[in-house]
Amino acid sequence: MFQTKTTRLLLGGSLFLAAAFALTSLTIDKPRIWASPAQAQQEMEQLRKLIPPPVFKNRDYNILEYGAKGDGVTNNSIAIKNAIEACNKGGGGRVIVPAGNYLTGPVYLKSNTDFHLESGARIVFSQDTKDYPLVLTRWEGMDCINYSPQFYAYEEENIAITGSGTIDGNASNEHWWSWKGKKQYGWKEGMPNQLKARDSLHLLMHAGTDPRKRIFGDGYYLRPYMFAPYNCRNVMLQGVTMLNSPMWFISPVMCDNVTIEKVHVQADGPNTDGCDPDACWNVLIKDCFFDTGDDCIAIKSGRDEDGRKFGRPALNHIIEGCQMKDGHGGITIGSEIAGGAKNIYAMNCKMSSHNLNIALRFKTSSSRGGIIENIFFKDIEVGSYKDAALSFDMFYEQPGNYVPTIRNILIDNLNVANGGQYGINIHAYKESPVQYLQLFNSTIKGVKTPMKADHVKDLNFTNVRINDSLFTSPATQDNN
Repeated sequence: MFQTKTTRLLLGGSLFLAAAFALTSLTIDKPRIWASPAQAQQEMEQLRKLIPPPVFKNRDYNILEYGAKGDGVTNNSIAIKNAIEACNKGGGGRVIVPAGNYLTGPVYLKSNTDFHLESGARIVFSQDTKDYPLVLTRWEGMDCINYSPQFYAYEEENIAITGSGTIDGNASNEHWWSWKGKKQYGWKEGMPNQLKARDSLHLLMHAGTDPRKRIFGDGYYLRPYMFAPYNCRNVMLQGVTMLNSPMWFISPVMCDNVTIEKVHVQADGPNTDGCDPDACWNVLIKDCFFDTGDDCIAIKSGRDEDGRKFGRPALNHIIEGCQMKDGHGGITIGSEIAGGAKNIYAMNCKMSSHNLNIALRFKTSSSRGGIIENIFFKDIEVGSYKDAALSFDMFYEQPGNYVPTIRNILIDNLNVANGGQYGINIHAYKESPVQYLQLFNSTIKGVKTPMKADHVKDLNFTNVRINDSLFTSPATQDNN
């Protein structure tokens, strides 16, 4: 085991392991307030040094030498598996995927392996569920045994997918997406869908059932993710184009030191979130493009009981230089955020679409709980959106007994050219208002309602204009 520290969690009477990697610098701090944007940016630059990309041996393993055929018809699962195993046993290197169309089942990445797609290479995933083994994974923030993600790894170290090729999840309204159970995605009366299994998984989680006994797969219709390594360290995605995932595209779970760079993500299917790191530590998302059927980027840390029992927050994330088009949210924190989120930084991002609902989005509920704090957004350019430039929603799903906390949020230089319904929309609990929200040097134009705030404390505006009117900090400390 490569972990420096392991937290043992008792779930349903059995021991369950989750990584808890030690941090060398920025860690889980006491409540605080940034004095200025400069202070927050300085901390972000310190964090950047903690996220180096993995390094691999200079040795190549071409999948053609292991029997792969890029004809778009041959199933290459065995050939790809053999190439990865040879690379791993040889001490690591690159598994080369040359130009061609390679049909395959899920790919398991082993330690010290860079899965490299050359120009013209296209990985096309099988639509046959028999090709998908059952593995320990996380589905909408709940741990279970389900179909393997299309790229998967468990407790591996130094793994990557790189290159200029394309990864096609092969999902459409005819395959995978109809399982959502909505007619707009191809579902019709009498067709199978995920609704009963989703409810069942919720019940198993609430009952504290061991995740390894929450077994799904064929007959349950819970769609697999595209890339979801579980409990791994030193993970990288770089350069590739990712299309048509059955569900979430990129969702490393409880991983440490994750780099996602220059990746192009595109699909308009249900729940096709772009990048959802879940309870990960030290994450860099840089120079990526997202055009999705759900949130473009959504920072997560587990749902309800599972998130609270693991107690592992989303920690130390940098989002930089990304572009967002269609999506429910541009940069989102939540809603599966029961473990909390701390030290999240986003800078130099652009987003615009008539199909973008919210630019900067916080979504949680009292069934989640958790603390969301130390969030810094700087130099965010927004063209158009439907609902809000900045949204805080503590009532996103059904209520519970775990009122969340959101505090120390600083936004500098947010510029919106043509807003939608709201500039800022805050919907919080009276007993837990959004605390220490600061906006600097920001302009929001074209909104119907400049600001709606239910319960916010210590709100500070400095040089903020909404619809060409200068906004000052409200006199009251708790706006109802």
